[in-house]
Amino acid sequence: MITNQTVVDDLVTQFGTSVTEFEQPYGMLTFTTIPEQIVEILAYLKNHKTLKFNFLTDITGVHFPDVEEKEFCVVYHLHSLENNVRVRIKVYLPEANLHIPTVIPVFVGANWMERETFDFYGIIFDGHPKMERILNMEDMDYHPMRKQYPLEDATRDDKIDALFGR
Repeated sequence: MITNQTVVDDLVTQFGTSVTEFEQPYGMLTFTTIPEQIVEILAYLKNHKTLKFNFLTDITGVHFPDVEEKEFCVVYHLHSLENNVRVRIKVYLPEANLHIPTVIPVFVGANWMERETFDFYGIIFDGHPKMERILNMEDMDYHPMRKQYPLEDATRDDKIDALFGR
């Protein structure tokens, strides 16, 4: 049986300090790596003879506007169907350099997910065969999931913050 600790030990042995911040929220192994290692780590996990993380469940982005040098995060979810184990991998990017390598050579299904992440967050997947918007209009000059816009119209007087627990 494969445990989270088995995966951690294997990754640390293989990648050393390129994998950090191990935690297990709700039992799911989560760790952080650097952009330069993401393709190699995903390929390693997918092709490992016992781990067999051969299903890419999701790729998405997260925007942390208040965290300096880690404003954006690309999150990968993998599933080992044979072992019934899941893992989450995070890669933080500074707002000044929103580039990360594409993982399409490892998981062909990453194509749509990378385009969606680009569309909503503006994260650029270097080497992607068609890095363009997939759901939003081409002429949009912003990325709607970024936390750069006010949540409410400050000119409205029909909403009193006290009524909403603020």
